[in-house]
Amino acid sequence: MELIELNAKPREKTGKGAARKLRAAKAIPAIVYGEKTESAMLALDAVEFDKIIRNYGSMGLFFDLKVSGTDQSRAVMLKDMQMDTFGMNYLHVDLQEINMDRNITVSVQVEAVGKSKGVKEGGLLQIIRRELEVVCKPMDTPDTIQIDVSDLDIGDAVHVEDIDLGEHIQIPHEVNFTVITVVPPTTDGKETTEEDEEEAEEKVKAAPVSKKSEE
Repeated sequence: MELIELNAKPREKTGKGAARKLRAAKAIPAIVYGEKTESAMLALDAVEFDKIIRNYGSMGLFFDLKVSGTDQSRAVMLKDMQMDTFGMNYLHVDLQEINMDRNITVSVQVEAVGKSKGVKEGGLLQIIRRELEVVCKPMDTPDTIQIDVSDLDIGDAVHVEDIDLGEHIQIPHEVNFTVITVVPPTTDGKETTEEDEEEAEEKVKAAPVSKKSEE
């Protein structure tokens, strides 16, 4: 994980009218808040922010926030990002100040690595959970959660308890849910949908799952 430099300007005016003027000037209304600091209203450069999102995506982003007129920088994470109905314009950005020495909860994208045996035989790889929440210190946050699917055959699945990210990164969960599975090929040639993925997950849930022994 790296801290991406993000520049901002303080703003005083709030409300819909002020927000519209900011967006018309290619700026994004934003707020930064933290446990031990007062919230601050900011304006971000829309072009700069959009470039960051295009390069890094919107998940698990951490910034070195520099506000003009101040000498201090703040380590923050992207907490929320609102866009218009068509996903073309940024409406508002929420930034949360973080303590680099304390654990945080952040969503990380799941990435399948390799080509499974089942796919080679005609099966379909389905990523049931495309992102997972992890708890760790900011600097330990992985860019993606890479799962090797090479040994998965048709009918096999990877459950959350099968994923080991090391002792410093935990994936909170109450049930051993399915993350990735390989299902038999469809007979009608249609692409799988989210409903198909949900149905596949229910089938996998019904199958017996081996539990890890307690250490």
